[in-house]
Amino acid sequence: MTDAATIVPDSEHKGLVGRLPRKLRALALLARFDRPIGWWLLFWPGAWAIALAGGIVARWDLLLWFLAGSIAMRGAGCVYNDIVDRKLDAQVERTRSRPLPSGVISVKAAWAWLVALSLVGLVVLLQLRPLAQVVALASLALVAAYPFMKRITWWPQAWLGIVFSWAAPVGWAEVAGAGMWAPLAFLYAGSIAWVIGYDTIYALQDIEDDALVGVKSSARALGRRVRPGVAIFYAIAISCWAAALWQVFADPLALVSLLPAAAHLAWQVVTLAPGDGASALARFRSNRTTGLLLFLACATVGTAAAL
Repeated sequence: MTDAATIVPDSEHKGLVGRLPRKLRALALLARFDRPIGWWLLFWPGAWAIALAGGIVARWDLLLWFLAGSIAMRGAGCVYNDIVDRKLDAQVERTRSRPLPSGVISVKAAWAWLVALSLVGLVVLLQLRPLAQVVALASLALVAAYPFMKRITWWPQAWLGIVFSWAAPVGWAEVAGAGMWAPLAFLYAGSIAWVIGYDTIYALQDIEDDALVGVKSSARALGRRVRPGVAIFYAIAISCWAAALWQVFADPLALVSLLPAAAHLAWQVVTLAPGDGASALARFRSNRTTGLLLFLACATVGTAAAL
């Protein structure tokens, strides 16, 4: 098997991040600014909700605020996760070079960086109406608990799905207010299933190291059944998203708009090589495209319903 540690680096010192001074680069790496896929995956559920609720034109500015919030809060979440997991990360080949386990950044400095990123998130929060603010703040306890889930359950990816999909109810509350929650329920459930699927693919990179240090994951739980397992979660996601679109605009064309996203997820499953870390990472990262394709579907249906 190909050495995933050499093919799939935990951090990529490229572009602007690679040109930063050592300490600033370490802070950027701690917040995963070198890996934008994370903030895209956090951003898309909120963008879907804004679009499906019919706010893509009148509230286009929300997309920019949600993107800024996703970058800041995903960074804050990564910093918090690394503070909690620094001892475990030191035992895993792919993560032992991270700023905290390697000693480049102190725990005290990491906490200060976490506060700074959270303040950016606070600025974004203040742009929202009170209902959306309450919904957003309700996620904090879930976020704080996530790093411990891999020690408790074989399915920490399910908890990540709850957390990483939370922008959907925030965006819906901001645009639609307190009414018509059925489409959101399906959109949110589909997003959770999607996250479980793609993060199971991501976890394939660490499956051997996780077994050695006792870290649980859906990839380990599924074992040789990982491909059909991911396929099931992706099928659930598509089914839920179809129901969400139908709730907003009961027309067969609404479901047709979902076909590109469904085809892309099918491609991931068919071409996934579970024993190849590079294959897993490439398919995981391709979910940025899934998010865009579903956004276009939500924008089409939400705009059509608003006419």
